[in-house]
Amino acid sequence: MRKSRIKKIAFLLLKIVAVLLIIGTICFFAFRNMMLEKAIAKVAAKMERDYNSRFTVKQATFKGFSGIELKEIALVPKNADTLLHVQEIKTSVNYLKLLTGDVQLGTLEMKNGYVQLVRNKNGKNFDTFLKKKKDETPDDGPTEANYADRAYNILNTALNLVPTDMKLDNLTLRLDDMGREVNLNLQQMRLADEHLESTIGVTADSISQTWKVKGMADPRDKRADLKFFNSDTSRIKVPYIYERFGLKSGFDSIHLNVENIDMDGDELHIDGFASIGNFMVNNPRIAKKDVVIDKARFDYHFLFGPDFVAIDSSSTVQLNQIKFNPYARYSVAGDTIYELKARIPTTKAQDFINSLPTGLFTNFEGMEAEGTFSYDLKFQFNKNKPGALVFDSNLKKDGLKIIKYGAADLAKLNTTFTYRAIDNGRAQRPILVGPGNPFFTPLDQISPYVKNAVLTSEDPSFFRHRGFITEAFRQSIIKNIKTRQFSRGASTISMQLVKNVFLTREKTLSRKLEEILLVYILENNGISNKSRMLEVYFNVIEWGPDVYGIGEAADYYFNKHPSQLSLDESVFLASIVPRPKAFMWQFDGAGQLKPYAIKHNKFVKDLMLRRALIMPEDTIAQHGDVHVSGRGRSRLRLTEIPQFEGDSLELDEFFFNLSKTSF
Repeated sequence: MRKSRIKKIAFLLLKIVAVLLIIGTICFFAFRNMMLEKAIAKVAAKMERDYNSRFTVKQATFKGFSGIELKEIALVPKNADTLLHVQEIKTSVNYLKLLTGDVQLGTLEMKNGYVQLVRNKNGKNFDTFLKKKKDETPDDGPTEANYADRAYNILNTALNLVPTDMKLDNLTLRLDDMGREVNLNLQQMRLADEHLESTIGVTADSISQTWKVKGMADPRDKRADLKFFNSDTSRIKVPYIYERFGLKSGFDSIHLNVENIDMDGDELHIDGFASIGNFMVNNPRIAKKDVVIDKARFDYHFLFGPDFVAIDSSSTVQLNQIKFNPYARYSVAGDTIYELKARIPTTKAQDFINSLPTGLFTNFEGMEAEGTFSYDLKFQFNKNKPGALVFDSNLKKDGLKIIKYGAADLAKLNTTFTYRAIDNGRAQRPILVGPGNPFFTPLDQISPYVKNAVLTSEDPSFFRHRGFITEAFRQSIIKNIKTRQFSRGASTISMQLVKNVFLTREKTLSRKLEEILLVYILENNGISNKSRMLEVYFNVIEWGPDVYGIGEAADYYFNKHPSQLSLDESVFLASIVPRPKAFMWQFDGAGQLKPYAIKHNKFVKDLMLRRALIMPEDTIAQHGDVHVSGRGRSRLRLTEIPQFEGDSLELDEFFFNLSKTSF
């Protein structure tokens, strides 16, 4: 009897629940259009209140059980060009997911629309959406951010908004940046049964192309494998950046693969690969020519934890035939720490040379080498302890030998050769580096004062290092990070020599990278000994306007042979090496060194004394002043000139210290 009663009560409850569900469903279908209108009104009010923009939907209705149809959707910022307009959107929503708080689209159709980004003399039509709202409060700090959860939630929300079935037609991204116009027209996109295919028409000032995207996309399983290429197989030209930044760029194709997005405990793992073919970039700050990488591939393993973001060391980067393992980590566990590591496993030297990007290392083209090498780089920077910066670079070689040089024949340093400086892109008069030049001065005929003063100022450890000073690089990095600009270099005499004799003075990435590699080869392959390198250096560097070599310099300033130079004269010559064309600014209207220059030269002499490069008796009658008696005197301003208001000594020191910065 008791069991029968319980069964009746259970059936009654089921009937009540069924009735409630039916009533709820009827109410939902009866009032859902009203609810949709209220939701749109709420969005419109938010756009008006927070972004001073008008959001309108001409028609919004439910279709069938889960379909929604919107027509004539527009977003127009006040007193600005329309930001968004779409003629028609049809979509369906997964109600089961909606009950759990997730918005997941099942299907999507969209046609005849555009997003328009405009910047003109009146401002930007999207600027209001970039500004932080007044009621927003900053985060409690980086330690409060759970990067793994945040990244996973963003990715999950974004992928849920990508439907499994999609049909897009005639949607355009328009960009008008002060008259620089770009149009990306998505002519069509289809996603069905995990297969995606789209066609994009691209027009800009100098570009008219049709791009294609094909491949697999599964937003629910969080996987994708897509290829991006030009319809006529020619190189894709990247629009806008040339007109905006003077940077030309293009590529044949891009292959993007996402094979795993997984939350494992408190860590988010994202794995896959990206590759690019025939990548080209051209910019005067990079190189004079097109820089081309035939093949590049990045097999990535990203990690997001509660307090860190990292590229795992199991990731691999391949540039042509070169492979290396990168590691990067940003952590806020306690201190804010940046880490970077790179490892090139044992690699054939010739494979490395052959894999260098075309146009970036022109002096290495045609070079041949044998043997192998491996390389390890370690960098760590603690934002709260900048002085504890770690910088360690280690290269190991096995039978490494240069068999044939490219355009930069380093062996010519051991011979008589003709040197022509390049100034502002123009070759200067030829300078013979050898006995045939009456101003050529062998190292043993140069005053020890000059040699030691220049070494003290430019490179005190020249005879001990192998082209680079790790500690100098470390201090340079610390200084540049603190000042947030390139305010200090770490150039050695070896680097200056290579730059002068084999390269140009252009401030490009290409020149700097070539300089580093050529210096390593010069210093680590027994091509030329240190004394000969220093001798060539003294005979080719610029010491004044159209003054090259210590022989010309001694005559130009003092009517002397380099062997006859006094200590003060030698220290003065060393002080102008970084900025030789501006030597005259160290002198006042009476032809005397200004106080700041005398102070600097005394500092150098004191260093030389402490290092036992000179003896106390060498400083007798050397009071820090010099008298320019040679042809260089005509460059001095021998009449008093008006001084700047304020501390002129401080201003002079500023310009002089600025001249000590090397690239």
